[in-house]
Amino acid sequence: MLSAFFNGFGLSLSLILAVGAQNAFVLKQGLRREYVLPLVVFCAVSDAILMGLGVFGFAALMDLLPSAAPFMLWFGALFVFAYAMLSFKRAWQGGEGLDPASASKGSLKAALLFCFAITWLNPHVYLDTVLLVGSVASRFSDYSVAFWAGASLGSAVFFVALGYGARFLAPLMARAGSWRVLEFGIGVVMTVIAAGLVWSAI
Repeated sequence: MLSAFFNGFGLSLSLILAVGAQNAFVLKQGLRREYVLPLVVFCAVSDAILMGLGVFGFAALMDLLPSAAPFMLWFGALFVFAYAMLSFKRAWQGGEGLDPASASKGSLKAALLFCFAITWLNPHVYLDTVLLVGSVASRFSDYSVAFWAGASLGSAVFFVALGYGARFLAPLMARAGSWRVLEFGIGVVMTVIAAGLVWSAI
């Protein structure tokens, strides 16, 4: 049982450590200290639900996802690319919005809706949390609950560390130039992700 738990924990961390749209958004909100707790909870709970679908319903989902896969890939690529362009625009413009102390604070509803979109409408999320986690979990069919608990805990630990650890970078990120670098880096990562989605779809 412990082996299943730690395998789930390790797999979850290894998958989620890769920078993506969700991680970049939580990092940015953590740096700005905006709605960190609700966003961390939302991301961790979403991952737990998605990984639960993979662990406990992998066989059924494998029959449903292939028909929706092409649409999800193209839609996800378009969404992530648009996010990248917005980051490049902010990096180019600089000034307002790049200083967490002076940036206007958006609403909690807007932050959660955006987080919902980059989590539940992102095909990479389903590929990682449902398909990959589900396939690995099949090796621990006798201890599937332990595997899921470990994977869910790994996600929660990561998002807490990302959201609340980001504030220690606040002195560095107080400079507009640092925020421009961050925005540019996020744009590059998002562009690479979008290109990968397009490559998978063609």
